[in-house]
Parts: sequence; C-alpha cells; structure tokens
Amino acid sequence: MADEVSKKSTHPPVRTKSIGIVGLRQSAGYVFEEFLPELRWPNAGKVYQQMADNDPVVGAILYLAEMLIRGAEWHVDPASSSPEDTEASEFLQGCMDDMEESWAATITEILSMLTYGWSFHEILYKVRRGPRESNPKFYSKFSDGKFGWRGFPIRSQASWEKWIFDDETGELVAFQQRPEPTYKLYTIPMTKGLLFRTRVSRSNPEGRSLLRNAYRPYYFKQRFEEIEGIGIERDLAGLPVLKTPEDLDLWDEEDPEMIKLRNQAETLVSSIRRDSQEGIILPAGWELSLLSSGSTRTINIGDVIERYDTRIAITMLSDIVLIGNGSKAGSFAMADVKQSMLSNALQAQLQNIADVFNQKAVPQLFQLNNWDLDEYPAIVPGQINTPSLKEVAVMLRAMGLDLTRDLELNNFVRGLMSMPQITQEEFDEIYSEPAIDFGSDNDVTPLNLDETDDPAQKTFEQNDVTRSTGEEAYL
Repeated sequence: MADEVSKKSTHPPVRTKSIGIVGLRQSAGYVFEEFLPELRWPNAGKVYQQMADNDPVVGAILYLAEMLIRGAEWHVDPASSSPEDTEASEFLQGCMDDMEESWAATITEILSMLTYGWSFHEILYKVRRGPRESNPKFYSKFSDGKFGWRGFPIRSQASWEKWIFDDETGELVAFQQRPEPTYKLYTIPMTKGLLFRTRVSRSNPEGRSLLRNAYRPYYFKQRFEEIEGIGIERDLAGLPVLKTPEDLDLWDEEDPEMIKLRNQAETLVSSIRRDSQEGIILPAGWELSLLSSGSTRTINIGDVIERYDTRIAITMLSDIVLIGNGSKAGSFAMADVKQSMLSNALQAQLQNIADVFNQKAVPQLFQLNNWDLDEYPAIVPGQINTPSLKEVAVMLRAMGLDLTRDLELNNFVRGLMSMPQITQEEFDEIYSEPAIDFGSDNDVTPLNLDETDDPAQKTFEQNDVTRSTGEEAYL
C-alpha cells in the first residue's frame, strides 16, 4: 500500500486551467492599447477611412496591395493522397466555389483589415439542394444535401459597437454592432464568425492598421498642403490691406459702432477671393489695396510634402510606387528589392488569412457534416510574386532537373506560363516519342550566310545564330 502511495506522489498533477490572463487593457468592451485617443475605436475608423480615401499615396498603396493579392490563386491541399482525403479536399474546393460571392470577392472584403487593422465576418451555411432552388439557403451547384458555405459576409467596421470579453478569462467571446440606419443592436458570438487581423498582439481583437505608422507623416502632410494652398492663393491674389478714414477708431472697445465696423472690416479682408464674381463696395473714405509678395520662400514646402509622402510609403513598405515620378524614393536598381519586400509582406498576410480559415472555418464545416477525419484539408494561397521564366530556366539547369521526366514539375512550369495542366497519360504520350538526334558537336555544319541571296533570309538566320550563341553563353 505504501508503494502505491509513493508511486502516485511521483507524478505531479497536470494543470489544465490557466492561472493568469493575457492582460489586454480593455474595459466595458473598449480596448485601450493605443496611446493616441484619436486612434482608438470608434474614432480610429473615421481617421483610417479618411486616410485611405483622401490621400493619393495611401490610396495607391492600398490599391496596389489589393490587386497583387487578388492575383494570387487559391487551392486546396489534401491531408494525404488517400481516397478519403482526396474526396475531402474536392468537397472543400467545391464549397469555396459555391458561395454567393466569389472567393476573390470574399478575400477583397477581408483585405479591409489592411486599412482598419481587423475585419470581422459572419459564417453562413446552406443546405446544398441543387441549382433549381430559389432560396439562397438551399441554392447550390450540388444536390448532395450536405452543408456548405453560403458565404462570409463582412460586418462593417463602421457598424462596430463594442467587443464582449469574458469577465473571468478576458477572452473575446462576441462582436457587437449597431448598423445604420436601423441602429438595431446585434451580438455575434465568435463561434459564428471569423476575425481577421493584420497582427496578433496580446489577443487584441483590433489588430494594427497598416496605416498606423503613416498617421504622423499624414497628419503633418495634410496641414502643410493646406498652408501651401493658402500661400499660393495669397501669392497670386496678394495680401489685402484695408485702410480706414483717419477719424474712425476701430479699436475703441467701448463704442458698439466701432466694434461692428471692425468686425465687418475683418470679414471683408479675410474673405477676399479672386474669381469671376469678384468685386468690393467700400464706404466713402475707405481704401483697399493688395500687397504683392516676392514669392520667395526660405523653405520649399513642396519638398517637405514630398518628404512626408516618402515616409508614408516607407512605413507601408511600398515606396516602390514613388520610384520614377521625380521623388527621392530610390533608384530603379532597387526596384526589384523593394518589390520583393512588398510581395513577401503581402504573402505573409495571405497566409495569415488562410490560417484563420484552416483553424476555424474548415474544421467546423467538416464537423457539421459529421465527416470524421484525422486531418483536414488545407486552404492554401498562391504565390504573389512568381519567378520569371528566365529564373526558372536557370534554376532547372543548375539543379539538373528534367521536365520530361517529372509530371508534377512539368505542370508547375506550365502553370507559370499559364498553360493547361496535363494528366499522366498525356505526359507519357507527349514524352514517349524518341528525341531527335542532332548528332555530336563535331557533326554540326557551320551556317554559311553567303549561300542565300535573300536579304530577309540572311537577316533571320543571322539573328537566329546570335540568339543561340547568346543563350549558350548565358546558360
């Protein structure tokens, strides 16, 4: 009996319940991780929307990111090559292609997280009863009666009301919104939705906007642009100066009439504009003149604005958009490096999106259909920055790979060239024919360009020889 007690005491109890919490600074559904009050929700949504819609540099970068990501092709990888896993991957691919909105449109909606830092989407299911059903809850390309995805509609950041956290653990349990114009309150549990974030830090549901570090240069740039516009207008129109008669004392604070005249005079000089309807009526004895400036500035405000444009692009790893437009964002020699950095950053965000689907939406879908699998198929994003054909050719030759002996490698290269994929039977048929024997190098007869009198033929043959020589030297 004593031996049994000693054996039990050698195994400490395993703790399955957490002792501490993450420590996210939140209260009453609001997160206070951001130290700038104007960038805390819901104010942050208005600021980021203004930056995305009003600033040309920010808008161009977000558009570039969206187009690059939309160009990536998505596919499903089976967990294994077994028939059951293959069937599961085909089912998942069918669900992706059978939604009300296309998969590309869904990804575009999710990309609003780049602007706001997060994007919440509700999971909607449907019973697949075939294309003859008019009810969207049952309409499908398939009629197998299984549950499929109806879609992942976004729940707008502008409709956000607050987050709901568990009082004991501090974990996020629901998303609450109050959309216009009904202003009805909706509470969506996290089990019914997908939360996409650009960055996960301390379980902050608000992530971090791609525009966060660009806010400071945007703030100063916006104000310098206003100053520049006022300065240009004053340089063109001149500085208005209003001279009153000598018997008027506009600075007499005790005379109501003088106070009224001074207010009218200030309104007059501050509202003068040069346009097609310009004109001024002055009382007798009043004089108005415009002082012209020399249009010289000790500081070139245009360079200052350009500097902040560059800083905005740098914070978003997208200063490549400024190359070639007269800015100092860098040389064309660095364009490939900058493009690679941007593509890698966006590729990481694509994988981030895929992880959310694979960790939550995919398992729920198969569990809803009572599909018992050891491992689930995975939704995989394609590459944003595909290698060029020259790079592929050099790599294949350097590694000693032969496209005529590897079907998978052959189809990969075909995909890079937007060519159709081939099956094993087609592969065997195409590459089963004996190769043409061109003989040894000693048997090659030198090309004599003097054998033909046709100038066009000579030019074609000369170019062909030059091209062949250049390729051999390159490879």
